Amino acid sequence: MRDDPTTRLDGRRLAALRRRRAAPPLADAPTVVLDARGTTAARRVRSRRIAPRPSWLILTMVLVVLGGLLFVEAYANAAFVPGERTAPGSQREVPTSIVEGGPIVNVGAEGRTQSHRLPPRTVALTFDDGPDARWTPEVLRVLDKHQVKATFFVIGTQVVRNPELARRMVADGHELGVHTFTHPDLAALPGWRRELEYAQTQLAIASATGVRTSLLRFPYSSSADAYTDRDWPMLRQAGELGYLTVVNDVDSRDWEKPSVDAMLANATPAGTGGTIALWHDAGGDRAGTVAALDRYIPMMRQRGYTFTTVSEGFGRTLTDAGVTGPGAQVAAPRADRWRGDVLVGAVRAADGMFRVFGVFFVVVGVLTVGRALLLFVLALRHAYRRRRRDWSWGPPVTAPVSVIVPAHNEKEGIAAAVRSLAAGDHPGGIEVVVVDDGSTDGTADIVAALGLPDVRVVRKPNGGKPSALNTGVALARHELIVMVDGDTIFEPDAVRRLVQPFADPRVGVVAGNVKVGNRRSLIAKWQHIEYVIGFNLDRRLYETLHCMPTVPGAIGAFRREALAQVGGMTDETLAEDTDVTMALGRAGWHIVYEESARAWTEAPATLGQLWKQRYRWSYGTMQAMWKHRRAVLDRGPSGRFTRRCLSFLTLFGVLLPLAAPVIDLLALYGLIFLDRGETVLAWLAMLAVQFLTAVVAFRLDREKLGVLWVLPLQQFVYRQLMYLVLLQSVVTALTGGRLGWQKLRRTGELDLAARRGTA
Repeated sequence: MRDDPTTRLDGRRLAALRRRRAAPPLADAPTVVLDARGTTAARRVRSRRIAPRPSWLILTMVLVVLGGLLFVEAYANAAFVPGERTAPGSQREVPTSIVEGGPIVNVGAEGRTQSHRLPPRTVALTFDDGPDARWTPEVLRVLDKHQVKATFFVIGTQVVRNPELARRMVADGHELGVHTFTHPDLAALPGWRRELEYAQTQLAIASATGVRTSLLRFPYSSSADAYTDRDWPMLRQAGELGYLTVVNDVDSRDWEKPSVDAMLANATPAGTGGTIALWHDAGGDRAGTVAALDRYIPMMRQRGYTFTTVSEGFGRTLTDAGVTGPGAQVAAPRADRWRGDVLVGAVRAADGMFRVFGVFFVVVGVLTVGRALLLFVLALRHAYRRRRRDWSWGPPVTAPVSVIVPAHNEKEGIAAAVRSLAAGDHPGGIEVVVVDDGSTDGTADIVAALGLPDVRVVRKPNGGKPSALNTGVALARHELIVMVDGDTIFEPDAVRRLVQPFADPRVGVVAGNVKVGNRRSLIAKWQHIEYVIGFNLDRRLYETLHCMPTVPGAIGAFRREALAQVGGMTDETLAEDTDVTMALGRAGWHIVYEESARAWTEAPATLGQLWKQRYRWSYGTMQAMWKHRRAVLDRGPSGRFTRRCLSFLTLFGVLLPLAAPVIDLLALYGLIFLDRGETVLAWLAMLAVQFLTAVVAFRLDREKLGVLWVLPLQQFVYRQLMYLVLLQSVVTALTGGRLGWQKLRRTGELDLAARRGTA
């Protein structure tokens, strides 16, 4: 049988072959079948393991929810509203009775206006922009100390975030007024937006306190004589909605943070008339306000003033005029409380999500910078050590090598792959065993027709890649085993260079340098960058730390002894290369990377094909991590390897990619709602770290840097696809789904690209 280039195996002959070789028992994959009945059963079992297709509806719903929460967060932080107005306007349309009247304005039906002042020698303390978790309690403490009630014109978002303070104000006898939900320049908003600002603030107040108020103060307003034509429509609308619009008589100007004495002077009325005084309990450091307030109340009492709330003082004014006015605060309808609870829940959810995003942002930043530093230090150390003139693995390895090529429907590239292996320059000789795993496209016939020496074809029923590899190992003549994918082309010296690390008897596995051969398309260029940075540079790091998790299926070398020790290849995961590599690392074998052994593979040319490949890789890696998880508690080499390996895979293979979309989401959020310049600088800084890492990786791999022009574009398409792949893999794993083998379509374009050595 050794002289026959084509062999058909059945179960009896395979068992006899193994007995004659007296080889150590190798674990066969449970899907290996050697007759029609077994093939049918295996395929039936595998068909029940197929995972459901990705649910784009669920993904869309997740994105909509996240987008909605970001929208709510932006709205709650006033990202959509115009800021403070800067130029005064005309007053031709504003009635003289308002401009020359008091600080309390009531615009009735058909534009009839009433302007009111507080009774003489009364002061209403009013506070804007709260409640604030830091300073509102300090203001309340001073008011309670002097037994004074005040009016707080609150911002709706602040009430949502500090509901206990709003409840405390009402419980202590203070009153609330509406100061809008997000503090915009109302004159720059349409009428429906203004009404929405008032209504949402009322809902927030109703949810927190159970009351509603009829008092309203416009943001950026001052005294009555400052009303302009821009304010007149707002005044009319507020009156139609049942609000009393309140400005002030005196302004402490504490928002400018003057001295305490200056605040007292600003807030002191010139005569003995009633006064509405403007202060702030939020918006920055209010220590000066608290200190000034503590002096202002006794000072005004010494001048004969009494303190009141706006509604109480307004009520006295109406009583003096023989009119009875309604109270400013009444119980809110139950429906308003429910609606307010929904509004509060939405804002709190958005705030919570944003805080989580902030944590993720820090995590991503730390992991990204930490990974970059590790790569720079350890990968450069690895490269420097390998390139020293006196460095070597040991005496040249000239033992013969068996190359196993599992092939299932590989007609497009199998001939080029086998020719490249047969042309290898390894001095000990190369035996090529092509295991045709139930191909239906004539793959085995193509190889047999080549008529190459030392190339054998083994035909077997389809049982999966691990089964094909185990079959090839059982039939191989030599102790050094190289495993190669059926679409991979080796450079002439690749096998020779790949096996040189076996000069060190501690080395059990060697990873080669996989190159993307079809680099013409943009998708392929992105994968080329990923192979150089994400795979080859990482392998230098992993080798230095003795925790390499994966020897690539495209080019990897094994000692037969090592494979036998761990039971050979299994189909317990979809990443059989990662599974066996972890098993060998746990067994104490050294796993190394030989950068000079280069092989060219055909990368997926479409997004759909790329999705299938990476979905399988990602899911299979998670399976392998889960399979070996208990080894973190082992002692000796098994525990040391597993703890390092799984820690790095968890941090940089799962957590970092899952959290990394936060960078993009926050960048998009910042470009729309925050300071664009700072956002762009932060994003460019992150890109610069990636670009620097790419330059180092390409230099170490002796690759041309010209292709890196596509790196920025990679952030917008390719990286998003990888996010979705990992997310889908996590969902599949958590829901108990099982993923079937994802066979990719090949084009055969690799041969020309590899012979040129570039693309």
